[in-house]
Amino acid sequence: MVAEFAVALPAVMLVLILGVGALGAGARHVRLQDAAADAARLASRGESAGRVESAVTGAVPGATIDVSTRGDVVCVTATASAGLALLGDVAATGCALAGGG
Repeated sequence: MVAEFAVALPAVMLVLILGVGALGAGARHVRLQDAAADAARLASRGESAGRVESAVTGAVPGATIDVSTRGDVVCVTATASAGLALLGDVAATGCALAGGG
């Protein structure tokens, strides 16, 4: 009984760690999506680049952003680490109509 437990315990721990990591990555992605949408609204109103970036990095530390204009639409793409190296990065894009108030 003890031998089977000793063999199964590492596998159970691995599944638990990956499960918690996936939940954390999902929560981080939701925060990143909200922050990208907020940053897009700020950028569309003509706020400074620093203010737009701080809207994202305040919600998700370590995130990077890319602001682009597509016609009358301003889009912000934010990228951040998922938390676990095995899960890679998470990215989110938010867009807003340019000149919006």
